[in-house]
Amino acid sequence: MAKPKKEFNIGLVGCGTIADTHAEAIAETEYGRLISAFSRTESNLATFCNKFEVKGYSDYQKFLADGDLDVVVVCTPSGTHLDYGEKAAEAGKHLIIEKPIEVSLDRARRLVDRCQKNEVKLAVIYQNRFIEDVKKLKSIIDEGALGKIVMVDASVKWFRDQEYYDSAGWRGTLSLDGGGAVINQAIHTVDLLLWLCGEVESLQAYKDTLTHKRIEGEDNAVASLRFKNGAIGVFKASTSIVPPQNRAIEIHAENGTAHLDGDRLKLRGTDLNDEEETKTEESSGAGASSPMAGMSNNNHKKQYDQILPAFLNDDKPVVSGEDSLKSLAFVEGLYLSADEKRAVYPDTLLAG
Repeated sequence: MAKPKKEFNIGLVGCGTIADTHAEAIAETEYGRLISAFSRTESNLATFCNKFEVKGYSDYQKFLADGDLDVVVVCTPSGTHLDYGEKAAEAGKHLIIEKPIEVSLDRARRLVDRCQKNEVKLAVIYQNRFIEDVKKLKSIIDEGALGKIVMVDASVKWFRDQEYYDSAGWRGTLSLDGGGAVINQAIHTVDLLLWLCGEVESLQAYKDTLTHKRIEGEDNAVASLRFKNGAIGVFKASTSIVPPQNRAIEIHAENGTAHLDGDRLKLRGTDLNDEEETKTEESSGAGASSPMAGMSNNNHKKQYDQILPAFLNDDKPVVSGEDSLKSLAFVEGLYLSADEKRAVYPDTLLAG
């Protein structure tokens, strides 16, 4: 009888900006090792493979045909995740997808369905859930220390210069990026907002492109929110803010206030007794013109340390493909609300 597998052989698809972060995280986890990479850009592929000493492929079918390959990590533009992911699923490979899962719920559902039909696992990278102070805040909320949540304010007030959008043809496009500031820069905060505060019942939004040229997506958006638990809130996303600010989530509840400023948590309230701010290793702000500013692989590694054992043990990973549909439904709902000037209920979008 063959011994059960204790680690996975992993191949990475797309050798762009975020690929190094994934490769470094994989190198540090005990549950997998990087063995190969695929890219259509020969210069990027050669640089990546030399740096991480892995085999390179410019033919995707040959990449997938490697009998040693167990898991495929997709780091290509968002609107290509379905195309690469469904072929990997058909080849019997588990999938890890860089956020967001796709640019539309329709395409995302097709990927989830394809993985289910081929009996392979699917996880989506939302590494901000593994920030120490975020986990602390989640525990405080779940234990009831904050009490009933009444008002929430979440903002991603970042800056991207025109060169950022001009540097890659897919950035800010509807077909490959899915939009602009909300689906690209702010979707991590959307995921945290829903994970911490619960699902949104309805939202009403505005969006516009105010400071950038030659992009189809928005660079500014705001939305008012009604949560299923009765709380109300405001969500803001921008890549136009000078100077850029930390990502912030402020939760007001009956026993006090929790303020997540970047990766640091501050609690205020007579029942909380905690004014301490904890400095964490990784900044999730990335508010400057470079999306990799202050980035480390620490929280990616923590998510890999959860995903790969879940795959090994046939458990549900954090965040599963199905879970990732919730944040995408919020984004799709925001866009629909802004376009049609009406309130939108994300559950109706999830229901198809």
